[in-house]
This record gives sequence, C-alpha cells and structure tokens, in this order.
Amino acid sequence: MTRIAFLDVDGTILEHGSVIAPSTVTAVRKARENGHLVWLSTGRSAGDIHPEVLAIGFDGAITNGGAYATRGGDPDEDALIVEQPMPRADVEALERYFEAHGIHYFLQTHGGVYASAGMGPVMTEYRRERHEKRAAELAAEGLPPEQPLWREPRPVSEVDRDAVAKAVFVSPSTDTVAHASAALGEGFHVIPGSIPLPGGSNGEIGQAGVTKGSAITAVLDQLGLSATDAIGIGDSWNDVEMFEVVGTPVAMGNAVPELQRLAGRVTTAVLDDGVHNAFADLGLI
Repeated sequence: MTRIAFLDVDGTILEHGSVIAPSTVTAVRKARENGHLVWLSTGRSAGDIHPEVLAIGFDGAITNGGAYATRGGDPDEDALIVEQPMPRADVEALERYFEAHGIHYFLQTHGGVYASAGMGPVMTEYRRERHEKRAAELAAEGLPPEQPLWREPRPVSEVDRDAVAKAVFVSPSTDTVAHASAALGEGFHVIPGSIPLPGGSNGEIGQAGVTKGSAITAVLDQLGLSATDAIGIGDSWNDVEMFEVVGTPVAMGNAVPELQRLAGRVTTAVLDDGVHNAFADLGLI
C-alpha cells in the first residue's frame, strides 16, 4: 500500500536552519524507493528552501504554510496544485500594523522572502551566532564548519504585494501573537513562530483557512489518496492543522509538550534520528 508522508522542514528536517541528520536523508530516499510518497510541508517560501534540502529528493512540496503546493521535485518550477496568495488589502493592513507597533517582519511570496528594514540585521545576527556556536562544537570534534543553510532576503520595498503568501514577524513584546490576532481580526490566521530567539515574540500570519492542513487536503484529493494513507511529521504551531487532517500525526521529540499531546504519537528529536525512527516505526522503511 502506498502511503504519503508530509515533512515539516525547520525542527524536523533541519535543526533550525543549520544541520540535517544523515539518517533523515537515508530515510526519505529509502521510503521513496519502497514506493511511498514523501512531500515537504513547510512554512518557508519555495524560494527559501535550501538546495541541500531539495537535493534529498521529494515528490512535492507544500510551502508558505499551505498557500502553495507543487507536485514534483522542484517547488519553484512544477505545476501548482494550490495557489492562494493574500489579497493586497490584507498585505497592506499587515504592514500598517507592523509599522505602527515597531515590529520587524518578512513578507513571503512563492519565489522568495523580503525583509523590512529592521528584520534583516536581527536575523543575520541571530544566524551568525548560531552558526558560530555550531562551528565551535564541530571544531571541538575535529570537524570542519558546515555551510550555513540560509539566504539573505531582499528588501521589502521590492516585493510584489499582489503575490504575498504570508508574513513572519519578530517583536520586542512578548504578547504580540495574541495582540495581533485580536487587532487584525478573523480574516487572519496568527500563530506562534518557531524561531528560538532569546526574548520578545515571533509568529506567522496568513489568511484564515489557509494552512498546511487545507493544502494537504487538496493534495490528497489531487492524488486520489485518503487521509488514512497520510502521515504528517512536525514540531511547530503551523503543524497543528496538518496533524488534524492526516491519519497518522507525529510530533518531533523537540516539539513542545502541548504539540506532542495534540499529535498523540511522538518520535525522537530532529538530530536524534527523529524522521528515520518515525519512518521505521510506521513501516515506510
């Protein structure tokens, strides 16, 4: 029986943008050799998925938290199954909210990521610190530093506001997720983000009803597969709706306890062979 697995990226395939466990690569390729389908299911833009992740090999990708889904190995080029950019008026409302409250943000399109003036320096410094920490750990083991898995975003002034799929924000306030949800209203889907910053808060904002779960439902319909055939593996709040629509939800061992309870089934952490162990337990490999 052919099954289909949907894999989150950050915290599931990648250890927050820096490392891929070799066993994850092996597991994905072996599952596909065994006749199963493996799709990415990420909050990232298709243009922001690092080539080393794409090089693993997948049957398709849900991107931008469910605003897009593409069948095939390269999410930049293959035919779209789902295409739901935000209305321009909603994008403009988001930017007014961010600017009024001094919040740094990214706007994501299918093809790329665009940063507000304050967002680029914040994330560059965060990524630099994480990369240097990882390089020091590897040096202590006598290993060379790894290539950072990120790309510098373009300025938000260059974005096509008719093509924006979602926003990601970093705020100095700890309550911005709740505040944004109340202030923006029911037309928006506001959830906590997964960037492990030392203070403040971060989150993701998209259209209400546009989630990984809605995209998975569309993909399953297109492929003629049942939810009972589907597995969803993730670690973040944007994985909740994925857990709700697949027959077998699996939380990573590094997910917060509440997400682990929601999933019901829990594998090991991202660098502790989490994807491989889940695939083995479920009989995909």
